[in-house]
Amino acid sequence: MKKKIAYILSRFPTVSETFILYEIVELCKLGVDVHIFPLIHQKETVLHAEVEVLSPKVYYPEHFSRSILKDHLFWLLKNPRGYVQTILHVITKNMASFKFLSRAVIVMLLAAPTARKIEELGIDHIHAHAATHSTLMAYILSSLTGISYSFTAHSSDIYFNQTMLHEKIRHSSFVATISKYNQSFLQRLYPDIPIEKIKVIHCGIDPAKFQNKPPQRLTGPFNIICVGRLEKIKGHKYLIEALAQLKEHNIDFVCQLVGDGELRAEIQKQIYRLNLEQNVILLGFQPHEKVIELVSQADVLVLPSLSEGIPVAAMEGMASGVAVIATAVTGVSELVEDSITGLLVPSQNSTALTEAIVEMYKSPEFRQKLGNAGQKRVFEEFNLQHCVAKLYDVFQEMS
Repeated sequence: MKKKIAYILSRFPTVSETFILYEIVELCKLGVDVHIFPLIHQKETVLHAEVEVLSPKVYYPEHFSRSILKDHLFWLLKNPRGYVQTILHVITKNMASFKFLSRAVIVMLLAAPTARKIEELGIDHIHAHAATHSTLMAYILSSLTGISYSFTAHSSDIYFNQTMLHEKIRHSSFVATISKYNQSFLQRLYPDIPIEKIKVIHCGIDPAKFQNKPPQRLTGPFNIICVGRLEKIKGHKYLIEALAQLKEHNIDFVCQLVGDGELRAEIQKQIYRLNLEQNVILLGFQPHEKVIELVSQADVLVLPSLSEGIPVAAMEGMASGVAVIATAVTGVSELVEDSITGLLVPSQNSTALTEAIVEMYKSPEFRQKLGNAGQKRVFEEFNLQHCVAKLYDVFQEMS
């Protein structure tokens, strides 16, 4: 019999988290019956073809449905002690932050109808992505229904705010995390948690999308690309400062920024202030296939993040044979090994970024060497099918 798993996501569909989409698709290929429960219905203008295939098993929340009160009454009568204890515990633990408390209240409101739906579907296990609100939902659902849960921890979801994180880990069946760095971080943070409970399961890429494809590098200006949401944590500010310094080296270049976000207007102003409007192009969100095409045409991929997990954008650049420059933060070095599979620079250091770009520009042979080594690393260690198979095996072990 197929194992039925409810995936709890903060948003769906969202172009900035295609790795979750592909993880679900691969699990379905392995015979898992996945049902998706987003906290927010993300209205994307750019969609991936796989979203349409999964749509019959996506259950969007009704935030202001009258039936929510009936659903809460149902759980209060069915499991009064568990219901009251869970609600009080969640409120108490989130009191320190109004932002977290308000979102926790919304999650609690949505949990009652979601719990009824997962019981109706006969869900065997609940899995959440990101240790914050999605996992809070999984925690509450498990408390109400008795169904086991697990979650995947990424990066900022565990580094900057650990509200209820210890409880979430302790009550889970297991925690998957995308890097050894994260595993060590959580072990240091909570030494009472058995290390074997925290599984390192990388995100991965599908080699078939990249293998046996000739290089598509464009002629003309030196082609730099950066892929990522336009948010403070992605460090675009430092890349643009570096590009302004790059002009002083009399290098003819163009830099394409793929992605969108809350800092778009601010980044646009910085581009104009530094007279880079002829060099830097904001492309916004793009379909995944288009992103792969754009990356494969670049001479170098730059990821100037302040914090990361192990960036999928870097994996895709390396899989395309493109040389990568990234910041030496958190688990990035598990993928980008300095001067072997790419270049690492200090975070928030535009001068170091400039120097790395100049080094790449001056030596096509060095770029090629890094590109080849990076591609080999990704195909061997960050293969999507292998990574998902590892997650599948952990799910099966819980039977």
